[in-house]
Amino acid sequence: MPRKSPPIVSETRFGHSLDELRSLAGDVLAHARKAGASDCEVDVSESFGQSVTVRRGEVETIEYNRDKGIGVTVYLDRRKGYASTSNITATALRETVEAALAIARHTAEDACAGLPEEELLAGHEQGFADLDLYHPWSLSVEAAVDLARRCEQAAFAVSPLVTNSEGATVSIQEGQFIAANSLGFMGGYPTSQHGLSCSVIAGKGEGMQRDDWYSTARDPEGIASPEAIGDYAARRALSRLGPRRIKSCKAPVLFEAPLAAALIASFVHAASGGALYRKTSFLVDCLGKRVFPAAVRIDERPHLPGALASSMFDNDGVATRDRAVVAKGELLGYFLSAYTARKLGLATTGNAGGCHNLIVRPGKEDFQGLIRKMGRGLLVTELLGHGINYVTGDYSRGAAGYWVEDGEIRHAVEEITIAGNLRNMFLDIAAVGNDVLVRGSRQVGSILVGEMRIASG
Repeated sequence: MPRKSPPIVSETRFGHSLDELRSLAGDVLAHARKAGASDCEVDVSESFGQSVTVRRGEVETIEYNRDKGIGVTVYLDRRKGYASTSNITATALRETVEAALAIARHTAEDACAGLPEEELLAGHEQGFADLDLYHPWSLSVEAAVDLARRCEQAAFAVSPLVTNSEGATVSIQEGQFIAANSLGFMGGYPTSQHGLSCSVIAGKGEGMQRDDWYSTARDPEGIASPEAIGDYAARRALSRLGPRRIKSCKAPVLFEAPLAAALIASFVHAASGGALYRKTSFLVDCLGKRVFPAAVRIDERPHLPGALASSMFDNDGVATRDRAVVAKGELLGYFLSAYTARKLGLATTGNAGGCHNLIVRPGKEDFQGLIRKMGRGLLVTELLGHGINYVTGDYSRGAAGYWVEDGEIRHAVEEITIAGNLRNMFLDIAAVGNDVLVRGSRQVGSILVGEMRIASG
């Protein structure tokens, strides 16, 4: 990967330079050593954000936040203590270290506690490449209001049946951090994530329906136009008018791409160290076993430039790496931190803090192709409730969407429940679409599940 110069951060964007954050982290580590800690790790961060919401053409809210903080974890051999503060004066930092040590002295020993093995930590020889994660957006409040108004106006322009709005919002989030530990690791960088969203209501009285759409990116140039977002949010709301009841049945279910990402999130949760060592997951002891159809492949790509979940290291400071998580349907790796890996007798996978750009390999069909492939069944565009039992895999969620007949959407449906078992649902994936929507750490197109139980409300 070609090396780039670190992004230049304007002094006016943050209250401190990265060098000043490094110095603060070093001071914390030094004080922890003097105070008797056997090991220490520290995270120093600051961030700011701006959010502007317009509703029915009028400014509804303008919010601005600026935060900073330091989190300190100390170890007294295998006893651990944690404390944090938003006050970064020298006195406050010393007091925070002392508070963490006091907690550690009263904590039971845990054989798995401690820093990662030193050889696993990210280091300067790895390059700490610039992954293009920081794009400041110098957007005035007036300009943000204009964008939000354009977005909402585009929604109202679609049809007179778009009768109300829950607002259009423009958000800016920027931050920077330094993470360090007593084994010599120190790394950090600035980041950004910006977005534009719109939520509107179609119809009147008891027949009203709402829907929304949003776009997010690290670089504001990657956000969809306000007109496109507003237009699509309106068309989604309009398409939900006049829902009809359906009979309870068993049928294929197509999860629209945003919901397919949530389905993959359920897989990540079940394959994560915390659930595995506590034996609260239906994927316990499934390493090397087939959990998806042979056509399904899932890769983790932590170093994608500009991606929303890219990082050269995880929250433990462990170097991240590309890997295949699922290949030919077989589970090749869990999602483990240093601690959960020790609990399971395995090696960390560099996933303290979550997954990094998990990519489900897309199939050949686009969204319309998946609808045709399904033939008859349910397209789900909204899920309600949290009916997932990760111990057994049982899955039951309220849902709304559209009924499909002869490969075409016939009408909207609502107040239904879809049910199944995640273990069976994963194995019963009939197709993954190429309509990939990138909104977070999981990149996946729509997913077609061969059969689920559908109950009418």
